[in-house]
Amino acid sequence: MAIPHTGGPTLKRPLRLWPGAVAAVLLVLATLAAIVVPEAMLFGMVGALVAGLAIVVWWVFFSRAPWSERLGAVFLMVVAVLATRPFLHASIAGAGMGMMFYFLSIPVLTLALVAWAVASRRLFDRPRRASMVAAILLACGVFTLVRTSGVIGDSPMDLHWRWTPTPEERLLAREPVALPSAPKTAENPEPRPPARASDAPTTTTPPAVPAKSSEKRPVARTGGEPPASPKAPAATETRALWPGFRGPQRDGVVRGVRIKTDWAASPPVELWRRPIGPGWSSFAVGGDLLYTQEQRGDDEIVACYKVSTGEPVWRHRDRARFWESNAGPGPRGTPTLSNGRVYSFGATGILNALDASDGAVVWSRNAAADTGVEIPGWGFTSSPLVVGDIVIVAAAGRLAAYDVKTGQPRWLGPEGGAGYSTPHLVTKDGVAQILLLRGSRSTSVAPKDGTVLWEHTGQPGVSIVQPAL
Repeated sequence: MAIPHTGGPTLKRPLRLWPGAVAAVLLVLATLAAIVVPEAMLFGMVGALVAGLAIVVWWVFFSRAPWSERLGAVFLMVVAVLATRPFLHASIAGAGMGMMFYFLSIPVLTLALVAWAVASRRLFDRPRRASMVAAILLACGVFTLVRTSGVIGDSPMDLHWRWTPTPEERLLAREPVALPSAPKTAENPEPRPPARASDAPTTTTPPAVPAKSSEKRPVARTGGEPPASPKAPAATETRALWPGFRGPQRDGVVRGVRIKTDWAASPPVELWRRPIGPGWSSFAVGGDLLYTQEQRGDDEIVACYKVSTGEPVWRHRDRARFWESNAGPGPRGTPTLSNGRVYSFGATGILNALDASDGAVVWSRNAAADTGVEIPGWGFTSSPLVVGDIVIVAAAGRLAAYDVKTGQPRWLGPEGGAGYSTPHLVTKDGVAQILLLRGSRSTSVAPKDGTVLWEHTGQPGVSIVQPAL
């Protein structure tokens, strides 16, 4: 009498593994191409995604697996991805405008599916199905163990273990001692409007009135004299070598200088190196001082360093922090150096006028509150533009002009149109005008009062680059 075998394999025909194995090999090759050849990153990532989808098609229609396993594996992968998302590090959950996790999970899960199918093909039904569940859950669980510092140039995502300290945290641990305080002479900026509620890039919620402070190196004083107030702008001054974003004419050109371009014969020599906080700010340079913006913990920093040595001279702090997963934390704009003052525009909308010599606050405003513009997804990115007696910033797609002496608002540009462009001063046919790209429009306004001179509507979208003429 035959005795039924209840725990053994029940597959009538063996799994057809070779199509899935071929797709898995192509997936691995595409991923390696994206890592090894940065220029091919996009093609490699798309290739890995296509190979992952091909594995799904193979498994559902051509694998010969029982239909309960075919559909059950796909269903389990979908459930595992949705269940994993709440446990991801914020940088992974928000990467790629919230879609990167889904994009990456397809190749990872499908590769795990092929590996499981090959490894478990001789197992009995119950252990095979239990190992399928384990393989899918482990593949999803890997994403909960990592974080990203964003994307660096042409490279893939800058991945790290979740528990490793960030460069910013290592910097704060190395430099815990603040510079001595510098004099303060201005009121705090107006309360910051709340950031929009969404799962897109966000800001850390600051206090209603951000705390402000400045730090500087000790300066010798005589007989207990009080700190000097910020100096009024001088009537004349030596023109700054590099006064701000993209140079004197905001075109990225250094005029009157020639450098040796054969670096094999005459390589550049590093003079000094100093770690600073994260951010996307460039530099303004005047004399032996350079100015930039950075993030240190919960403080957004405007910093001054010596060009010759890299030694810090002073730091101004605003209690504000902006972060989003693609570009990380920190301010986006570059300070502007003009007539003895440094003008800075932070990622949450704080506009400062500081004394260039010691960082003392001359005045401060909140352009987000003044314009009624919410903090955009990648923060405020404009660099201040000084034109005569006003300083102009772009709060997303809306221009705001302030008096350089008092910080009082002078005019606001037209509403509407999101963007990350920086205003640009040009003169055409003898007419001075401020250009800004905002949304789908190129807008020109008069520096005196913000009157719109002309507008051109192009393709719909979000403007990023600076206009040029």
